Amino acid sequence: MKSAPIFLNDLGVVCALGDGRAAVAAALFADVPGGLSDNATLLPGRTLALGEVHSPLPTLEALPVSLRGRNNALLDVALAQIAPAVADVISRYGAERVAVVLGTSTSGIGESEQALRTRAEHGHWPEGFDYAQQEMGTAAQFVRERSGALGPAWTLSTACSSSAKALMSAARMLRSGIVDAVIAGGADSLCRFTVAGFSALESVSAVRCNPFSQHRCGINIGEGAALFLLTREPGPVSLAGWGESADAHHMSAPDPQGLGAIDALQQALQRAGWAPSEVDYVNLHGTATGHNDAMESLAVAQVLGTDVPASSTKPLTGHTLGASGAIEAALCWILLAENPQQQLPPHWWDGVADPALPALPLVAPATFLPQLPRRVLSNSFAFGGSNAVLALERR
Repeated sequence: MKSAPIFLNDLGVVCALGDGRAAVAAALFADVPGGLSDNATLLPGRTLALGEVHSPLPTLEALPVSLRGRNNALLDVALAQIAPAVADVISRYGAERVAVVLGTSTSGIGESEQALRTRAEHGHWPEGFDYAQQEMGTAAQFVRERSGALGPAWTLSTACSSSAKALMSAARMLRSGIVDAVIAGGADSLCRFTVAGFSALESVSAVRCNPFSQHRCGINIGEGAALFLLTREPGPVSLAGWGESADAHHMSAPDPQGLGAIDALQQALQRAGWAPSEVDYVNLHGTATGHNDAMESLAVAQVLGTDVPASSTKPLTGHTLGASGAIEAALCWILLAENPQQQLPPHWWDGVADPALPALPLVAPATFLPQLPRRVLSNSFAFGGSNAVLALERR
């Protein structure tokens, strides 16, 4: 018996491209690349292009200290955009039938960094600091508190696949009948810890990243949040399938043969019931690191061939780490549901293809289609070989 379809009924999003679906869509399909800005404070001595959110964020002063912080402020912005839809399902199903599943990798690490600097300078912790701010579970606890949902709530942290896996977990709960609605997605916020960590790996670019180019020079770190309301009720986009694998090849480098990524792609197609030829677009993980570009292009070419339009949106948002799976699913949701000009997300790069990689058809700016795409894949490949692929379908 075929499983009941799962729908992404509503979406709230904030990232370097903007605050809300309309602003994000306008920047996503713009004629010139936006999103990234220069930052000279997060990595002393270097100016980096980062995917920073510049719109005002709530202070959360009315909440307990443990729930305050930039990560949760980003979640609050996204949650406010879907608040009416969340209130509706709570009123119809009951709060205990609405769950929360989120992904993050930073949580409140930024707040702990600031507190440690204060302690180093003044010999005491700052007033209004609580170490619980940096706990990973704080994200789901915060959204549960703010939304009024009383169903199961947890946070996943599997690096860059975290929030893609949160959507999969939400779908499993809905298919099992445990709940009737799930608020799912993720958030990550910029902090010195992640920027310095990737810099230590010699993976950070000072300028806009250049995925799949012979001249690639590393990633841009970003921040943001995306939250979906998932139910079994028909909506504009369905989570038609997903695939996940753990190849455990290396702590930070992907399997060069792409075996785990290939497995996740094939699983997503199988669950969705799609042939490779039925995929209209692929949102690539596309980090602009040599290892990822080589592995991902090989995996996509082996599973889908070299005719499916593809792009990396990280030159626009930065790599939002634990939030990237949800934010890039949000861009795909916009592509499928709120895209009257029928454009594809462009792949911003210098156009100098790496001759060592399979030649994927990377989307040029201002690419308009005769009709809206119907079926898309979104890739998220994380440290430790944690691979996740979402299959999204316009209904």
